[in-house]
Amino acid sequence: MRSTLIKLHIAVFLWGFTGVLGRLITLNAPLLVWYRILITVITLFVMLCSTGKLEKLPVKKVWQLFGAGAIVALHWVFFYGSIKFANVSIALVCLSSAGLFTAIVEPIFTRKKFNAIEFLLGFIGIAGIYLIFHFDPHYKLGILIGLLATLFSVVFSIVNKKVVATIAPKTMMLYELSGGFLAITALLPFYLLAFPTNQMVPTMLDWFWLVLMSWFCTLLAMDLSLQALQKVSAFTQNLTLNLEPVYGIILAFAVYHENKELGDGFYWGFALIILSVALQMLRVLRYRKV
Repeated sequence: MRSTLIKLHIAVFLWGFTGVLGRLITLNAPLLVWYRILITVITLFVMLCSTGKLEKLPVKKVWQLFGAGAIVALHWVFFYGSIKFANVSIALVCLSSAGLFTAIVEPIFTRKKFNAIEFLLGFIGIAGIYLIFHFDPHYKLGILIGLLATLFSVVFSIVNKKVVATIAPKTMMLYELSGGFLAITALLPFYLLAFPTNQMVPTMLDWFWLVLMSWFCTLLAMDLSLQALQKVSAFTQNLTLNLEPVYGIILAFAVYHENKELGDGFYWGFALIILSVALQMLRVLRYRKV
């Protein structure tokens, strides 16, 4: 069980790094996600074909994975949108609402009984977001977009939990991200019509960051998280995702000095988020029912 949690935390650390990379890349959010998925899908396809591990799945399963991929693609679009409208720290800290969203949404999608303890732990995280919102109201739009990103992330994890045990992680990623790529491709023209941009192609430096994001923060991180999801609950995974702000914010402070942009309310809220994660990890390690 310890190795499973280690894999999960490595994945979360890598996801935390995507916030820093997202700010470095000059593309708008949907284009950033489109290129990120494109690079990842091509890499996965080549890897699986060269090793003879490319699997054919039933049509019904393919459509399920395509749907899950569309959800995670929307999560990424809203996440990077939150970064553009606020900053890396705010976008990341919104992910702490995952515990509360999971405690509410998971019983709707599954037969799992509503758990008051999980709800309470998730509510501690959302209380941290409220403190940040209360003291820093100029981040309102960025926070709202970040909360939508988290909701999509929670739904994705719950949907994944239903099929992860029956499909190899890399095969699952290929089909899901292919579905995400198709979804973003279909929506992109409408977005660009509403919000035109002069930059459609990444710069040379953007390509470097996109490849780094695709190979490490997408391929490696998703592979580790899918392995972990085979043994842990969706709630444990999503509440562990609350550490993504911890890792990402430390990096944002170091790279962008965002600590100079944030008031006292951010740190009080951040403390509550860390508390919610610590309590859940103690609960998991004590009862080993993950």
